[in-house]
Amino acid sequence: MEKSLGRIVIALGGNALQSGKGPATAEAQLEVVKKTSEHIAEISCRGYEIAVVHGNGPQVGRILQAYETAKEVTPVMPFDVCGAMSQGYIGYHIQQCLKYALNLRNKNIPVVTLATQMIVDEADPGFQNPTKPIGQFYSQEEAKQLEQEKGYVMKEDAGRGYRRVVASPIPKKIVEIDAVRKLWDSTIVITCGGGGVPVVEKSTGVLEGVAAVIDKDFAAELLAEQVEADCLMILTEVEKVAINYNKPNQEDLGHMTLEEASKYVDEGQFAPGSMLPKVQAAMKFVRANPSKKAIITSLDKSLEALEGKTGTVLTFA
Repeated sequence: MEKSLGRIVIALGGNALQSGKGPATAEAQLEVVKKTSEHIAEISCRGYEIAVVHGNGPQVGRILQAYETAKEVTPVMPFDVCGAMSQGYIGYHIQQCLKYALNLRNKNIPVVTLATQMIVDEADPGFQNPTKPIGQFYSQEEAKQLEQEKGYVMKEDAGRGYRRVVASPIPKKIVEIDAVRKLWDSTIVITCGGGGVPVVEKSTGVLEGVAAVIDKDFAAELLAEQVEADCLMILTEVEKVAINYNKPNQEDLGHMTLEEASKYVDEGQFAPGSMLPKVQAAMKFVRANPSKKAIITSLDKSLEALEGKTGTVLTFA
């Protein structure tokens, strides 16, 4: 058996699934995922052991929107069920394309998608103040009706109308982690899709789905800790993390210590809902694993970043 260069958990950003330029169709997503899978396959073929985590923001919103639009002819599915659906079809696309890309490189390794539940705390403050917008826009009158009839939390979104918002709680426990560990040595596992299907654990031990979207970067961080990964790699649209972003004095960072990253976060250098959760997830990983590293870079620079040639590397000191 070939010697592993290390264990990596790869978190794929939205640009790795959809380009943002073409139509938001399954066919368009498949074309983007084919290109994404070439990069992931190359990392695997260089000798790294990997698992893949992906987001589901736009996809789960569209699934919900489809049900809302067709509510006169078919029942609207609960939000956690829509999340599970998104896990299934995004995972299907990745495993199909990644397996093909590996076969082209004569690497015979199974690729599977694991429907993954993520336990969150029922008392998480995110449930008291939902902030994650999902689905379509509504008029103020429609929004009020949904609040009364469905109990949805609706918020006005940048003058474009009202949208449903759900909580974004911190992930606490990966229900299927034992299965991921057992598969690790023989299989590339696509897991914690969309951050995992959020569930709460009742006193009886029963798991119950809740309406929430878990940040996929924090889910990937938890996975990286629990499989004892050597590196958490968060792939996004930019090659390096920057401070003073989009200003004349913008500075791209090749390396950050935990202390430096914390200082930049306190300064408000990173945008909430964009770079901030990526940096915070990277910080959490190296804080828990001082001898290990996290990398934030773009998909097309992922291999170069692993070789130390680019990207932003975050270490404990």
